[in-house]
Amino acid sequence: MSVKETVRDAGHKVAEKVEQAADWVKEKTGLGGPKEGTDVGMAGIKERMDVIGSCGNKLGVVDHVEGRTIKLTRNDSADGQHHFIPMDWVTRVDSHVHLSKNCGEAKREWQAAV
Repeated sequence: MSVKETVRDAGHKVAEKVEQAADWVKEKTGLGGPKEGTDVGMAGIKERMDVIGSCGNKLGVVDHVEGRTIKLTRNDSADGQHHFIPMDWVTRVDSHVHLSKNCGEAKREWQAAV
């Protein structure tokens, strides 16, 4: 084995161990959210998660869950109001909340805070 191959193999081993260590820290601290595409269910909805329409665009950001609705932050809303979307619209939850409706449909049907 040449020096070049030995160095390359060592680099791969170091990178693998760094990735394992990072995963361990995320698991122990709870800082690493689920990977994109991994459905963690409705219980995985957390504050500050992006809400993504079926069109792939960002609709808003989760303020918190109230019963069977998600309250969106008003800071990320064009009209400066909180809006509520039903949990029935959620298709999956990974590092984002993904909806069955596109952003246009959701905006027409969501409920504004009173």
